[in-house]
Amino acid sequence: MNDPRVTQLLHDLALADGDILAIVEATRALIYSHVPTASERVMYGGLMFGDASDFCGVFAYKNHVSLEFGRGCDLQDVAGVLEGGGKFRRHIKLMQVADLEAKSVAQYIVQAHAL
Repeated sequence: MNDPRVTQLLHDLALADGDILAIVEATRALIYSHVPTASERVMYGGLMFGDASDFCGVFAYKNHVSLEFGRGCDLQDVAGVLEGGGKFRRHIKLMQVADLEAKSVAQYIVQAHAL
C-alpha cells in the first residue's frame, strides 16, 4: 500500500475535493477490511483492487465515487443498487460515505472477490 502513484492520486483528490476523498478512503478501508490480502494500483485514472486477479475499481468523479466491478453481471444484486447495462461491467454510485452501509456495499465486494 506504499505505491507512490496511489499516494499521489490520493493527494490530488485531497486538493480537489475533500468530500470525494473521504468516500474514496472509506471505500478503500471497506475493501481492505473484507479482503486484507488485496493490493491496489492506479489504473484508468482510479484505483484497481486485485488479489489473485482484479475484482473491483474505485473511481472519483466530480459529484460521486463509482465502485466498479468488471464482472458485475455475475453478482447477485440483492440490494438492487448495481447500475450499468453493459454486457459485463456494473457499478455502484456513492454520493456520500453513508452510502457504503446504505447500499450494502460490503456484500458486493465479497462476492466480486470470490469470483
